Amino acid sequence: MNFPKWKEILVACVCGFGVLFALPNILPQSVLSKLPSWAPTQKVYLGLDLRGGAHLLLEVDLDGVINDYLNQELDAVRTALRKEMIPYAANFPRSITRDQKVVEFDLKDTQKVGKAKMVLSAIDSDFKLDIVRNHVKIAPTEEALQRRRAEAVDRSIEIVRKRVDETGTREANIQRQGDDRILLQIPGLHDPTHVKELLGRTAKMVFRLVDEDAPEITDYKKAVPPVGSMYLNSAESGKLTAVKKQVLVGGETLVDARMGYDEYNRPEVSFRFNKIGAKKFGEATKENVGKRFAIILDNEIISAPNITEPITGGSGRITGQFSPEKAQDLALLLRAGALPAPLNIVEERTVGPDLGADSIRSGIIATVLSGVFVLIFMFLWYSSFGMIANAAVVMNLILLIAGLSCLQATLTLPGIAGIALTVGMAVDANVLINERIKELVRRGEKLVKAIEEGYNLAMTSIIDTNLNTIIGMMCLYQFGTGPVRGFAITTILGTVISFFTATTLTRYILVTLMRLKYRVAIPM
Repeated sequence: MNFPKWKEILVACVCGFGVLFALPNILPQSVLSKLPSWAPTQKVYLGLDLRGGAHLLLEVDLDGVINDYLNQELDAVRTALRKEMIPYAANFPRSITRDQKVVEFDLKDTQKVGKAKMVLSAIDSDFKLDIVRNHVKIAPTEEALQRRRAEAVDRSIEIVRKRVDETGTREANIQRQGDDRILLQIPGLHDPTHVKELLGRTAKMVFRLVDEDAPEITDYKKAVPPVGSMYLNSAESGKLTAVKKQVLVGGETLVDARMGYDEYNRPEVSFRFNKIGAKKFGEATKENVGKRFAIILDNEIISAPNITEPITGGSGRITGQFSPEKAQDLALLLRAGALPAPLNIVEERTVGPDLGADSIRSGIIATVLSGVFVLIFMFLWYSSFGMIANAAVVMNLILLIAGLSCLQATLTLPGIAGIALTVGMAVDANVLINERIKELVRRGEKLVKAIEEGYNLAMTSIIDTNLNTIIGMMCLYQFGTGPVRGFAITTILGTVISFFTATTLTRYILVTLMRLKYRVAIPM
């Protein structure tokens, strides 16, 4: 029963901070806005199944990522061979086979095989080089492919987060599922059409010169561009316009894009490059004054203005037949960056707010009823010791809500089930302790001695039980997804807090009551 002063202060501080961090969940927003800056205002966010909203499961097109990877290698190989004056077969540009994930070609001069091997080996250490006579085969390692896939999914998650956050939605849950899928849940959003439009665009932006020698056409069957050019659809004219294949400036050098209005009050998008992009853009406009400069987004020409003078300031404007909403979306897409691969929606669900309200109501009723029954049972069976355990259960709930608020956790229906389960588990340790105390009192031990021995004897069983629960929940968290993880987090947090309240808080209350000479009785 020796309870040090520092431990008393620690227990009081933990409980005090628990109440402080749990309060924002019951205070109205008008009161929270008036609190001082140091006061906590974090709340537990309600998940999709409680608040309603949109659920989208997105799939990253990883085949396209690997194909782009091989095309980059192809360009690097072509450039290196040309630089070293090593001739290769004429069918070289068509040598990529996506299924085999390999670059293959033939060298024309067998005398330069050794030099070619040295040059190609230095290009990329992630590719394996195999040369048989004059036939060259370059294939990426499996580790390099896995790394590319993982980087593509991680980059996609980052860009999806930027696009969704800037639409004004809050509390979006974005997480990875499996090797190539992204789970997107947006509570409170009941019409995901706009978000789907934003996510459905890769937003890969490039700048190319318009091929003035090739006429604009409307018939796709007659779209035979000159060598070094390609036909793309123009959003301005509605026709096919020929542009040079060479990319003068890439959209990856953009650092900002904003919607504004020109001198005629028409919506436009202004953009700004970084230093590298500004230099390339300035050189491109300086060398091509008087020519048309095509701004291409996702293989569609959105604007093709004439270059009247060199643009050396590192910024420019995109004008066209935009509505304010379209211009705003375009600026958002450019700010967020291009997706490394297209996203396909493989699952879509919408949860109505009425269903969420019913879930909250049912969850609250279940939690309150379970708590009331536990409190009544503990009081009837263990008298004043039961009341002390009940106080610990109430504080356990307060600390649990405070912990979820600090973690900015999203509470789902399985999370409410975890809270209800925690209420029952919170008294398990107290039952073990109280039963030990009852046994010792029956043997004739004095109450103070029985209390001290009861806590000590029950400690091993309490640690074993809580540790097993935490291990099971950690496995659920590791291998589960979405709501299953929410249940695991809630249960782990509740188990840790219940250990504190059962073994430390109840002991502190008992010591305090005995110091104040209150009568503490336990039924025999």
